[in-house]
Amino acid sequence: MKFVDEARIMVQAGKGGAGCVSFRREKFIPKGGPDGGDGGNGGSVYLEGDSGLNTLADFRHARHFKAKNGQPGQGRQRYGRGADDVIIRVPLGTIVKATETGETIGEVTEHGQRMLVAKGGIGGRGNVHFKSSTNRTPRQSTPGTPGEQRELHLELKVLADVGLLGFPNAGKSTLISAVSAARPKVADYPFTTLYPNLGVVSLEPGRSFVIADIPGLIEGAAEGAGLGIQFLKHLQRTRLLLHLVEIAPIDGSDPVEQVRALERELAGYDAELAERERWLVLTKIDQLGADDVEARSRDIIDRLEWQSPWFAVSSVARVGLDRLVGEIMVHIERSAGASDTDAG
Repeated sequence: MKFVDEARIMVQAGKGGAGCVSFRREKFIPKGGPDGGDGGNGGSVYLEGDSGLNTLADFRHARHFKAKNGQPGQGRQRYGRGADDVIIRVPLGTIVKATETGETIGEVTEHGQRMLVAKGGIGGRGNVHFKSSTNRTPRQSTPGTPGEQRELHLELKVLADVGLLGFPNAGKSTLISAVSAARPKVADYPFTTLYPNLGVVSLEPGRSFVIADIPGLIEGAAEGAGLGIQFLKHLQRTRLLLHLVEIAPIDGSDPVEQVRALERELAGYDAELAERERWLVLTKIDQLGADDVEARSRDIIDRLEWQSPWFAVSSVARVGLDRLVGEIMVHIERSAGASDTDAG
């Protein structure tokens, strides 16, 4: 499922160091010539593709990237040291645009690919370069040129790692708003979500995943009923499905039958999708006491003969979410590692 993740960053390359004006001053050489060295080049700023990243979430915290200036030249024809380049890691598929003009600069598509986005300034020339037959003691040098500075718009069309699956009012929108910065519409009526909502769940820098809230399905979705079929197709590209069901539906319906009904919709649409890794999440446990939660959970799991991981959570009370998010992150990292091994 493709979504657009966006960020704006400011990049500034370093200025080149100034050239040096200097003359030899040694014993027995009263008229030493010019020996001023050149300044070092300023550092450039590059974007580098990293297959281990899948969102631009980290740029919410770090938006300004500045390379250091080159050092000035010195006497005895010593050149100033050039500054190190700044490397910014971005996910594959990142499209880079100049904010001011909207011009597309390029796209990072391969792991390790580097894109120059701000070129460092060139170091100035020392006076040793200005010596001539008519100018034996040149006192001129050139300053370093400034580094480029620009604001960039990063746009990433990403594939959601996790898809939330469930009938209307199962608590999908509330869950995604609780674990990410996404703010989908939440209300107690069917089809609150009319289109997929994307959330980026960030545990720490470099460890995040994309979660998608799919509009609630109804029976007959595989045949086009409700909003179902146009969103069922999106689930085909997720790594993991979270099947959400209320632990104690207000209307008195049976959670087990809801799970089985939705399984039939998945199988009717795509047999492979029905076999996709799917975890069960029992929601809204804050509406019950602890003993009732335990008893109802065990009853549901036993009747379903559920073998995959399952969780009991309350998005409103924020109970059970840390464990759920942590297990998802571990699963995604393991899956990515297995894929890399297979590819090798």
